[in-house]
Amino acid sequence: MNRLPRLLTASIAAITITTNPCTAQVDAPSADEVKAIAGDAYAYGLPLVMAYTASYEFWLNKASSQYKSPIGQLVHSRRVFTYEDTAVIVPNSDTPYSFICLDLRAEPHVVSVPEVEKERYYSIQFVDWNTFNYGYVGSRATGNQAGDYLVAGPDWKGEVPAGIKGVLRATSQFTIAIFRTQLFGPDDMPNVAKVQDGYQVKPLSTFLKQPAPPAAPAIDFPESNEQLAKAKFFELLEFVMQLSPPGPEETEIRAKLASIGIGSGKKFSFKDLRPAHKAAALEGVKAGMAKVQERANSIGKRINGWQVGSAFGDRDLYKGDWLLRAAAAQAGIFGNTAGEAVYPMTRWLPDGEVIDTGKHNYTLTFPAGQFPPAHAFWSVTMYDGKSQLLIKNPINRYLINSPMLPGMKKNDDGSVTLYIQKDSPGADKEANWLPAPDGPVYMVMRLYWPKTEAPSILPPGEGSWKPPGIQKAD
Repeated sequence: MNRLPRLLTASIAAITITTNPCTAQVDAPSADEVKAIAGDAYAYGLPLVMAYTASYEFWLNKASSQYKSPIGQLVHSRRVFTYEDTAVIVPNSDTPYSFICLDLRAEPHVVSVPEVEKERYYSIQFVDWNTFNYGYVGSRATGNQAGDYLVAGPDWKGEVPAGIKGVLRATSQFTIAIFRTQLFGPDDMPNVAKVQDGYQVKPLSTFLKQPAPPAAPAIDFPESNEQLAKAKFFELLEFVMQLSPPGPEETEIRAKLASIGIGSGKKFSFKDLRPAHKAAALEGVKAGMAKVQERANSIGKRINGWQVGSAFGDRDLYKGDWLLRAAAAQAGIFGNTAGEAVYPMTRWLPDGEVIDTGKHNYTLTFPAGQFPPAHAFWSVTMYDGKSQLLIKNPINRYLINSPMLPGMKKNDDGSVTLYIQKDSPGADKEANWLPAPDGPVYMVMRLYWPKTEAPSILPPGEGSWKPPGIQKAD
C-alpha cells in the first residue's frame, strides 16, 4: 500500500523523550524498570504507530503524495502498485486495491459486495489500528456470491438487521478495509474495474434509509509521517491507545505503560522523570528495536533459503505476544492471515549466502507440476533489499505470477526457470526475467488461498510443499 515508517531502522536518537533535570519524583519506577518498560512499550506500540501513520498519509493528510480519500470514502486503484508507491513496505503488486478507512464511533457500516465470477479471486481484509485481522469477506471466506456484511466498532450494542450475512467486529474505533481483486493481465483491468464499482460501503443508517445518529466528536488528529513517527513515537502511541479499548490480555502491558506516563489519562511526557530515566528509556527502546528485528528474522522456519511462516492474524492468534505482533508489522504490515495467503520470503541462498544481484545472477526453477499450491494464484515479487520497496526497472515488471505461465518459456522437462538479475538475460529468456536491483534483494512468494490438501504449504513452515531454493547462475 505505499510508504510506511521504517521505525526499526531509525537511529535511536530520533525518538525524543523530554526530561526536566530539576524535577524529582520519589515514586517513579527505577531506571532498570524504566528501561524494561520502554522496551516493552516499543514492541507493543510499533504496530499501532505504523498503522496510524499509514492511515494518516492515506486518509488524513491531503498534502501527502500517498493520500487516497477522506475517511469513510471508498477509493479504487485502477492499477497495481509500482515503485512509485512507497507508503507501505513490501506492497502487493498482484491485485489492484480498493481502500477505505472507517470511523465506527457513531455507528457501524455495511459493506456490500457484488456477485463475482467464480474464476476471479477477491478478498476484503478487515484490519484495525491494533493490526488485528478480525475478519474476511471474499472467495475463500464467504464465496463469490453477492452479500451485505456489517462492520461494527468495539462498543456497538445494536441489533443486526435482517439480511446481513455476517458481522465483523473491530477492536479499535477506526478500521481499514483492504479490497484485493485478481487481475488476469493488463487487458483485464476494465473487468476488474467493473467488480470494484460493485463494492459499496455505507453507514448503517444510510443502508437502512433511516436518520443518522448524532455524529461522533471531532478529533484533532496528530500529524504523522516517517520522521514524526520516530520523534513522537510515544505520543502517537498514546493517541492510538485512546481509540483502542484494551482487551483482557492488555491489562498488564497497559499498567506498565501507565507507570511511566503512557496512557495514564494525561498528555504523555517524560518531563517529570529524573535525567537517568531518560537514558534508561532510550536504552530500553534500543533493546526493544533489536528484539523486534530478531523476532522478525525468526518467524517460521528456513526452508531452502526461504523463511516460511505466518505472524498475521486476530487477537486470538497473538494472545498477548506483542513482540510477535511487532515482528509481523516490521516484516510487512497489513499482511493476510495464513488461511488467506502465505508469504515465504528470502534474502538468502539455501546455504545462507546473501543474494546480491549487484554481484551475481541467479535462477529459481519450479519443477514440472510442483508450482506453489494455491486455489487462487501464486506470485514471486522482487523488492529492494534495503528499503523493501518495489524497484524501477526497464520492463516495468515487479513480479512473476501463475497467470503469466502460458507466456513463459518452459524447459525441456516441463520445469520453469525464473532469471533473477539486474540486466536482461536476452530476448529469448526475457519472458522469464524477474528484474532485480543493483545490490541486495528481498523477495516474497505469495500463495493466495493456499491449498489445505497435500501438497500444501500449510501449516506455514510445516507443510508438505517446500519452496525451491534460489541458485547462483554464474
